[in-house]
Amino acid sequence: MAIRPRASTVPAPYVVSPSQSFDGNDGAWSTFSISVGTPGQDLRVQVSTKSGETWVIVPEGCYPEDGANCPSLRGAQTFNSAASPGFQSNISSTWSTIGVYSLDLENGLNYTGNGIYGYDRVALGMASDTSALSLDKQIVTGIAEMDYYMGHIGLGVQPSSFSSLSQPINSFLYQLWNQTKIPSLSYGYTAGAKYRLKSVFGNLILGGYDDTRFTPSNVSFSFSSDAARLLTVGVQSIVAMNSLEGVYSLTTTGHLSLIDSTIPHLWLPRDICDGFEKAFGLTYDPTTDLYLVNDTIHSKLQSLNPSITIKLGNSAFSTGSNYTNIVLPYAAFDLQASYPIYANATNYFPIRRAANDTQYTLGRTLLQEAYLIVDHERGNFTLAQAAFPDPLPPPHIVSIMPPSNSMTQPNATSTPSKSGLGTGAIAGIAAGGGALLLFIILIGTIIWCRPRRKAQKPRELDNTQISADAKTEGADNDSPGATKPQELPGTQVMELGSPANEGTLGMGSGSKRSTHGHGSLYSPGSPGVYDHLLSPGLQELPTPLNSPGAVHEMPSPHTVHELEGEYYVPLSQRGSRAASIAK
Repeated sequence: MAIRPRASTVPAPYVVSPSQSFDGNDGAWSTFSISVGTPGQDLRVQVSTKSGETWVIVPEGCYPEDGANCPSLRGAQTFNSAASPGFQSNISSTWSTIGVYSLDLENGLNYTGNGIYGYDRVALGMASDTSALSLDKQIVTGIAEMDYYMGHIGLGVQPSSFSSLSQPINSFLYQLWNQTKIPSLSYGYTAGAKYRLKSVFGNLILGGYDDTRFTPSNVSFSFSSDAARLLTVGVQSIVAMNSLEGVYSLTTTGHLSLIDSTIPHLWLPRDICDGFEKAFGLTYDPTTDLYLVNDTIHSKLQSLNPSITIKLGNSAFSTGSNYTNIVLPYAAFDLQASYPIYANATNYFPIRRAANDTQYTLGRTLLQEAYLIVDHERGNFTLAQAAFPDPLPPPHIVSIMPPSNSMTQPNATSTPSKSGLGTGAIAGIAAGGGALLLFIILIGTIIWCRPRRKAQKPRELDNTQISADAKTEGADNDSPGATKPQELPGTQVMELGSPANEGTLGMGSGSKRSTHGHGSLYSPGSPGVYDHLLSPGLQELPTPLNSPGAVHEMPSPHTVHELEGEYYVPLSQRGSRAASIAK
């Protein structure tokens, strides 16, 4: 990763402005305003705590049968005094195309599709806001697939890789920190809640947090050693109060789960879903895999106003007082799913059946009532109960200062030693150091002049396992229990290419890649790097069919035809929109 010298002055945290709107086809979610391109095109987007990229809706995401207001519903704002069809890369003077790749962010939860990747300018605010924090040449992904209805700001730090021959590209948040735009590699976030007070918008602070938006918690969660699931918590119990069954325990044992705001739902073990079904009178719809609430039950639940308490800790099992409770009212689960999931707005309960433990996920439903603070430099995070005092007080922004000796800030000015060395000793060390420096330069020159056969291998930050509270300002990594971040050895990223006789991905000729197949190769040696599969011109790797880890493409099971007129097809039965995105 390219690291620039850090400025001596520490910047203030940056407050990302909410759009003042609630958007989404799977609930009403507070969105944030960004602009992309030159001139800037305004969009409303959600927040992804997992992604490291900026995703935006493109014109190919809305067909005539989706309705004239489809682009606006998906986040497109007015551009040049007219309704925008979505981000138009062709009118941005700073856009540079990378190519069409698979959207592999949520493959594990069966979210599929393809996107057009490129570089462009990204600003955290409206184009008219000249003070908005911005970065040039950022990864921007144009999405059309309905699986991802809204775009998002990525808060992850994992880099993206598009070719085994090029360096991984640092995430948006990492580059903000590296260019000294924010004080530390950290953020505070809560999703907001439309049902609270007179609607409470989301809160996103880069490099700090707003301490008026939560009740302090003494529990700190350490990062997972799995770079793809850093924000893992132990779900120790889930208890419903005042449900149709009264006080009802929904768990018999604990499990580990990922915090991921990209998705709305809570992906839970089947037995917990069965418990929710009983306690809340839910009806499972196998077509959409959602739990519905009929009108009679909906009225009764609104009258009862039950609550759900989720007990979270660092492990799946209770260990004394080292846990935090997040209490959610029924209103947090009282959501509606609309087109194209259902033709008309339909009451549903946002839980999903997880096939196995790799799918256990707590989505942004939880973050309506929880405030998340993530500190990548200390390798920990906190979850605290969100607060909704009436009236809401003015924001009080607190900076998260970087550790004074963090290895993720290697160019920080070092403090002179106070060990009292004499002048002669210092001179001797300087002379020896000079000779060593000349030797290092000589060896480096020899290595540099040798032919390079491989691109540098991507590397990932290891779990620091630091137990200090993420909210502690200026915490020193030399404190008891603190551990300096270490780097894991990298693994060469390889790509699968298209067979010579196959048409280009999404170009409307030849056979199409199945969006339910293995659209990209995810390197198990570098779990924090997103690998996107190049569509044209690559040759298939000669991987034996029976070799460990072999990845093979699945044929498309059927041809996708465009629907005519206003005929409605559920989202689960709709085909990929990748063909139109690449034209």
